[in-house]
Amino acid sequence: MAPTRRAAEAIDAASGTALCESAAGMTRQLLAATGLVLAAGYSRRMGRPKALLPCTPTGETFVARAVRVLLEGGIADVAVVHREDDVALRVALEQARPRPRLVVNPTPELGQISSLLAGIDDAEARGAQAVVVLPVDMPQVQAGSVAALLEAARSASAPILRVVHAGRHGHPVMFRRAVFPDLRAADPTVGARAIFHGDAYLIRDVPVDDPGVLRDVDVPADYEEIWRDGR
Repeated sequence: MAPTRRAAEAIDAASGTALCESAAGMTRQLLAATGLVLAAGYSRRMGRPKALLPCTPTGETFVARAVRVLLEGGIADVAVVHREDDVALRVALEQARPRPRLVVNPTPELGQISSLLAGIDDAEARGAQAVVVLPVDMPQVQAGSVAALLEAARSASAPILRVVHAGRHGHPVMFRRAVFPDLRAADPTVGARAIFHGDAYLIRDVPVDDPGVLRDVDVPADYEEIWRDGR
């Protein structure tokens, strides 16, 4: 079910608590954003789990980098959504410093939207007003892109903000609480893309000088390419 203009208008109508009310209010709202690293996939096209693959010469893994990028970009609360049977990932994250919160996706077979919804449920229960979503298989996203998204959220009332590079939109993406019901109602076969085809008033594009926001790693050739880039 596609969202309507009402989702965005709801934010403006609640201006007493919305981000745009005041600088202090904006800061509180931004601090209430949870970063979600989506890492519950099966990596079938890669042929091996992606989350624990090294993506830098220092041995930093995909998942560790994603967590670091969100933290360095200005998000204090970061959670990794994973499969319950992914013991290796859970053990690695339990030993990580800083350690992210761990959220289990009970239905990973339903695709990435199921991980997003598991993360949203957890974040909303903790009082988050927004989530900033970064799939684990995008190891070249820079912290500056996360910071740019948060900065844009200070002045934009749109319930969806997404980074854009060279005219193409990528990740991370911010979803405010106003569109959580629309995400929950989305067709699982379409996923979160369903709500991007609604009213353009719902979306604010945030230009960034970061090609990494467009580059995901799906197959071995993609993985080889990031090493050729030296990152």
